[in-house]
Amino acid sequence: MIVPQSLGMAQPEMMQNEEISVVFEKPLMSAAREVVRIYPAVKKELENLFGWRFNIRPQVILVKDNQNFNKMTRNDLFVAFAIADKNLIVIDYSRMNVRPFTLGVTLKHELCHLLLHHQIRNSNLPRWLNEGVCQWVSDGIGEIYPDKSRSALDAAVISGRMLSLQGLTDNFPENTASLMLAYEQSKSVVAYIERQYGKGTIIDILYHLRNGDSMETASMKSLSATVGQMEKEWLDQLERTPRWMIFLANNLYGILFFLAALLTFFGFIRLVKRKKAYRDWGDDE
Repeated sequence: MIVPQSLGMAQPEMMQNEEISVVFEKPLMSAAREVVRIYPAVKKELENLFGWRFNIRPQVILVKDNQNFNKMTRNDLFVAFAIADKNLIVIDYSRMNVRPFTLGVTLKHELCHLLLHHQIRNSNLPRWLNEGVCQWVSDGIGEIYPDKSRSALDAAVISGRMLSLQGLTDNFPENTASLMLAYEQSKSVVAYIERQYGKGTIIDILYHLRNGDSMETASMKSLSATVGQMEKEWLDQLERTPRWMIFLANNLYGILFFLAALLTFFGFIRLVKRKKAYRDWGDDE
């Protein structure tokens, strides 16, 4: 069990009610209040989506210092993690409100992990589906800091070095590049299932797993395809989609911002030239 002292929290404080408890350091008092405030709404969203009751009382630990948090994860990619069998969520608050992470989205992602754990046996829930679904419910945001300069998934598709879903059943790789790819693949597969079969199919798969079916059986019942067949269809679609289209979709706002800045720059140059021409005309007069 993680204790606050192991996270470098010398004098932790606690805020709690019947639904949740939050452990924090005094400078994070307002953040702790925010967690307590938004928890009921986040919990309700998950219950409405899955149709399951959230019958646990989670404990959330807010860590102020990034270095102390990294001592626990041993990987500076992570911004939060959940220990499901302890109903525990640990959040690196120093990285909250740094795009794309917010306290609400991160809390929702980690609570999803707790909910899936308490409804579905670990042996029935593949790691890739667990992570993919939790990213799906949190608007595509995961618990690791993304590399904004490149997409691990795009690079893997181009080079033909995708990770097999079978290899992502129990655990994710530890090295940074493969870990980021595992998260991106998980997100992409679940998004593919939603596009191809509909949102309800994802919930349907989870219901079958909750009732004790294996992933293969749940896939056949919900998709009329094995996991291997679904994986092949997903890969085929990825390979058929031009990567430049994916790049544009993922970086649309950045591209628009760059173009706007470029237009502003050229507009400024034009204005300077016009002023200079006007001064030169005045001198001639």
